[in-house]
Amino acid sequence: MFDFKTRSKKMHLHSQNKLILIVLLSILSSCDQIKSDKMIVDIVLEADHILTMNNENDILTGSAIAIDDGIIVDIDTKEIINKIYRAEINIAGEQRIIMPGLINGHSHAAMTLLRGIADDKKLIDWLNNYIFPLEQRFVSEEFVRVGTELACWEMIRGGTTTFVDMYFYPDIIAEVASRCGMRALVSSTVSDNQTPNAKNAQDALINGENFINRWKEKNSLITPIFGPHAIYSMNLVQLEQTRNLANNLSAPVSIHLSESQFESEFSTQNYGMTSIEALESINFFEGITIAAHVVWPSDKEIEILAKRNVGVVHNPTSNMKLSSGVAPISKMIEAGVLVGLGTDGAASNNDLDMWEEMRLASLLQKVTSMDPEVLPAIEVLKMATSNGAEIIGMENEIGVIALGMKADIIQIAYDDVHHAPSYDIASHLVYVTDEQDVINVIIDGKLIMHQREFLTLDTKKIKEDVTSISNTIKETMNSNQ
Repeated sequence: MFDFKTRSKKMHLHSQNKLILIVLLSILSSCDQIKSDKMIVDIVLEADHILTMNNENDILTGSAIAIDDGIIVDIDTKEIINKIYRAEINIAGEQRIIMPGLINGHSHAAMTLLRGIADDKKLIDWLNNYIFPLEQRFVSEEFVRVGTELACWEMIRGGTTTFVDMYFYPDIIAEVASRCGMRALVSSTVSDNQTPNAKNAQDALINGENFINRWKEKNSLITPIFGPHAIYSMNLVQLEQTRNLANNLSAPVSIHLSESQFESEFSTQNYGMTSIEALESINFFEGITIAAHVVWPSDKEIEILAKRNVGVVHNPTSNMKLSSGVAPISKMIEAGVLVGLGTDGAASNNDLDMWEEMRLASLLQKVTSMDPEVLPAIEVLKMATSNGAEIIGMENEIGVIALGMKADIIQIAYDDVHHAPSYDIASHLVYVTDEQDVINVIIDGKLIMHQREFLTLDTKKIKEDVTSISNTIKETMNSNQ
């Protein structure tokens, strides 16, 4: 601000100029008084429509949100918000929609570097003969760093603000996610075989305990958790040990569950029970459990999931691509199971687009049930936002736009041709919107992407690193053919 008072002491002015200065000072003083009546906040974000995703599914029109210190401090009409608050950053809302950031409940972020490397294979063939050997050979701390950066870039672009990850070198994943400004539940993977950062299950459990102790309450964006891989890659004793250790550390658990017919057959042959029944027998579900896939649950198993408050994460694209099957989502929801959405890894998807997952989730349930009314758009939006937040134990912090909630918010442009005309906002978001329509992303009250410009990522450097690693993999694979 130009300081007229200080400057006036240094200037020799004619009386006419002094009079002009007095008038200017009077005007400036009035303006300062008006400004002082306004509360200063970090961000004011406007929109034609705000999907709150609250219990009433309220959709506000011509409204705005005031954000300060990472928290939603007010929601009202644009006129009232701008009358009460003065913001460091003002974001206009004409032909814009605001909603909670998307929550990707199951991913393997660094596997972006294996995108498209072994397509059109059956799950166990894909894992045992392609993915596991490639990981043993190429996965390193640098691989995980670059792959996670690429994943964060892709997820931020598409409006994902929180993701649940399961991969190797979890410290690296946590550091990258934090640096990129993303919220993440980072799993320390446990599997009873040699992995890039562990010799066996016991080694992995020790690594996991140390990781959780290092990151617990270290960073508000990062929640360290355990990631036991699956019932076919660990025995029941090891799975029970993982759950007990997780409970002692107050850490959630994320696991692949009932993903394929192979898994069901494996569990039945080895334990005389299906995989969900086997885990129930060791009290594995005593604690926050994030169950990825759940494609083949029996009616009895669905009852167990509902009773134990297990959060199911549906991954329709990956399930389709690996021919794992179609999860009975509508039946699970009807039984009281909480269902969210995830992308799985880019090696089996092949992208991290949550809009695609929403659309496919709805369409798959309609066509398999032959009922167009099942899984309507607003229910799918809940799966990607408020349900996802509840599954990871953060329903009081994110997933809904309300006073006092953390400001994990995205703004979507609906001025492109595929949005015209617009009769039903929720319907358009599920059946029309794609990741390129996301224009602004706010996580923990910080602007992470503004007008599609990334503020926490060096995208040029990421591209260079991705090219370098992928070229090495290609050269090695070609030399072995």
